[in-house]
Amino acid sequence: MLKYKLFSLLPAFETNTWLIWDDVSGKSILIDPAAPSEHLRDFIKTNHLELKCIVNTHGHADHIGGNAYFKSCFEAPVYIHTADAEMLIDSKLNLSAYVEVDLLVPAADKLLSDGDEIKLGEFIIKVLHTPGHTPGCICLYAENLLFSGDTLFYHDIGRTDLPRGNDKQIVKSIQTKLFTLPGETLVMPGHGQSSSIQDEIVNNPYVTPFPVR
Repeated sequence: MLKYKLFSLLPAFETNTWLIWDDVSGKSILIDPAAPSEHLRDFIKTNHLELKCIVNTHGHADHIGGNAYFKSCFEAPVYIHTADAEMLIDSKLNLSAYVEVDLLVPAADKLLSDGDEIKLGEFIIKVLHTPGHTPGCICLYAENLLFSGDTLFYHDIGRTDLPRGNDKQIVKSIQTKLFTLPGETLVMPGHGQSSSIQDEIVNNPYVTPFPVR
């Protein structure tokens, strides 16, 4: 059984950090560790989970701040889409320089592309490239669960007014990559409450259900 748990590691930004794991093998993936957390570290250890990798849905500072900590704790490699890889090592690109933090984290160990698959025990996690919020934004899909990062929120979409954002691109990503998933798919976003694909098709005011041509 594929299990998941939500952690809030950076309350000031209300970032959702997700831990998903295969209940049989104990292998796990950490999605968007926003900051170091002894509580999350201890949860992984207490439940005897093996952290297979750390996956960033994109390279903004509020989604990568815990990379170095968890990489060190568990010797877990960091994955990110190739188009956002530079953001890990450039504080202007990851926006931390503008809040006087200058966050720099280890470079990615593996670069992802659309359609890549991450094996987690008996489960396959599929990488969906959904540019718009950033050029390298991705979502992760498996077993009727969609971890949507900052692409799709509850009745909302990711910001496109930040550097390298693109409003037409994010709408196209949602229409062609996410709204084609089964309606019962649960949407686990990078911020805010969960939703479903069907709910978003019907009620999201920023995206029409009709594909872009």
